[in-house]
Amino acid sequence: MINLDYRDARPIYLQICEGFRRQILAGVLREGDRMPSVRELATRLAINPNTIQRAYRELEQQGWMVSVPGKGSFVGGVPGNREDPSRQLLQEFDDLCARLTALGVSRQTLICRLEEGGNDHA
Repeated sequence: MINLDYRDARPIYLQICEGFRRQILAGVLREGDRMPSVRELATRLAINPNTIQRAYRELEQQGWMVSVPGKGSFVGGVPGNREDPSRQLLQEFDDLCARLTALGVSRQTLICRLEEGGNDHA
């Protein structure tokens, strides 16, 4: 199930994308599994169906899911997983940097942290 955090600085549709990506990476959802319909998921999460549609469009553009007209949406697997395993980690890194900057962490602090190898010497 997708959990939404309304205190999170990220838009709801990105939280939905992240939730599905995590389920796919964890093996909860497997390639070819049917995704919930837009209406079904919107009802379950009590949010606007347009938000779900936007998340699904984003996941489809990234290769995480595939839409089949008249049939529904299906898990497409882990995009680029066979070619470049660092791709997903870089996406997660980008997401984390966006969240940290939204919380007020400066770009310079992130750069220093990266240069130190993630070690906090404070």
